Amino acid sequence: MNFSNLHRSDFTRQLAANQFDLLVIGGGVTGCGIALDAALRGMRVALVEKNDFASGTSSRSTKLIHGGLRYLKQFEIKLVHDVGSERAVVHRNARHIVIPEKMLLPIVEEGSLGSFSTSVGLLVYDILAGVKKEERRKMLDKHETLKAEPLLRSNGLHGGGLYFEYRTDDSRLVIELAKSAFANGALLLNYAESKNFTYDAKGRITGAIVQDKLSGETFEIKANAIVNACGPWVDLLRKEDNSLKGKRLQLTKGVHLVFPYEKLPLQQAAYFDVGDGRMIFAIPRNNITYVGTTDTVYNQDLNHPHCSKEDAAYLLTAINKMFPSVNVGFGDIVSTWAGLRPLIYEEGKSASELSRKDEILDSTSGLISIAGGKLTGYRLMAEKIVDLVAKRSGKKYKSCKTKNYRLSGGEFADETLFKKAIEKLLEQGSVENIPADKISEWFYRFGTNTSKIIEQVKTLHTKIADPDKLFEAAELMYSIENEMIYHLNDFLIRRTGKIFFDRKNAEKQIDYLSNLLALQFKIDDVTILKDAIAAKEEFDAVVKFL
Repeated sequence: MNFSNLHRSDFTRQLAANQFDLLVIGGGVTGCGIALDAALRGMRVALVEKNDFASGTSSRSTKLIHGGLRYLKQFEIKLVHDVGSERAVVHRNARHIVIPEKMLLPIVEEGSLGSFSTSVGLLVYDILAGVKKEERRKMLDKHETLKAEPLLRSNGLHGGGLYFEYRTDDSRLVIELAKSAFANGALLLNYAESKNFTYDAKGRITGAIVQDKLSGETFEIKANAIVNACGPWVDLLRKEDNSLKGKRLQLTKGVHLVFPYEKLPLQQAAYFDVGDGRMIFAIPRNNITYVGTTDTVYNQDLNHPHCSKEDAAYLLTAINKMFPSVNVGFGDIVSTWAGLRPLIYEEGKSASELSRKDEILDSTSGLISIAGGKLTGYRLMAEKIVDLVAKRSGKKYKSCKTKNYRLSGGEFADETLFKKAIEKLLEQGSVENIPADKISEWFYRFGTNTSKIIEQVKTLHTKIADPDKLFEAAELMYSIENEMIYHLNDFLIRRTGKIFFDRKNAEKQIDYLSNLLALQFKIDDVTILKDAIAAKEEFDAVVKFL
């Protein structure tokens, strides 16, 4: 069977019928990372996610696999070492969606970093992260810094530092993890909500009652161990388990703004000092440039964090101060996203001061919860959790295999094979009259699986004459058959990121794609309309403060 909601009834039947070694609740990067690690070790694994995979924090990050340079200032040496080292691991295992990105750090008069401290900081960063020689930091004088990025303010600019980070698509990383876990025997189901837990006579957790949110059916999943990897919702499950004691979460919100590239035409990704202790990224990406992030305490609706006018004003002020000639305003914003960081509360610390370290929270019932952490460190977090599950089981499982496991779509042994793969796909695409830039777009989203989308083009081209509609349909069909989408927003937001990076064009396709989706799942007209309306509401929500 494919990883598809077309087989949903089979998945729910198997989830209800079997005893699992591990049940993971939460389908973000941490949960899917745990599912893959456990499956590779030989565990029988189930995972449920109440909404879509990556629908929370894991689709709303800064979309960087980075080492957290600013955490050096907080003396989080181990954190910087761990996640810095992991950058290379994640890049190697998912080259198609983890791309090296040169980052410019301007040194300005009123900034928190001077030339010497920046040079030393970047050097230590390179050492801790084990950065390869060709990607080590390079210090620039004022003239060289302006040459690298002419839009930078010249007033008060002393110089800059160039160093490497890795750009990614966070939700694509989650989907490739989920597909890889499924390929190794794990059963993963989205739109399946854990409603309450089951226990034995001694009060030990034995399973979860799960509701299929699409069919309304309720069933029990039995498991020897249960991990709560729900991100911002971790404490809600701990409360359900009557184990919300001791340490608790402090959620903080991070917001990003998206501009057309012509309004913020940066030649170089930058990481700049705002002056209040915050550092902000500005990253050009294809036809847009996005900027973020904020860091504010959040105590509102967990399901719908959004960019407020105050959030946007803060970032606009920072942009115009560092790049004064661009003069961007509210009307230039084409999209936004807001995500929540599930950090551990620390008395007396501001949102920006809270540690990004992950932490395991134990319950007397046996429920294991994981909170904190960064996108970059997902694999190490998963390894720690699965080590703990294996130890408590008393069984002999294989050791962790994820350090060298190539994710779905990223099956390249080295850079040479990576380049050969895209060359081969370009040749296949040209036979079907698919433009090279479309093949490239797909490759950096789906990797080797692009060949399956080309096959869809071959199948559909006699039915769909318009090339744009044909390519959209092919991409949608691939995601239906292989990536567990059900709602249109699954495709537009989390499989492709079109709502953030191509909002205007994607908005035009809503009705067309909604009807295609409905045909595959045999959805009635009323439900089709609801799904299209939900997509349009999501598109409106990203700029609702305007």
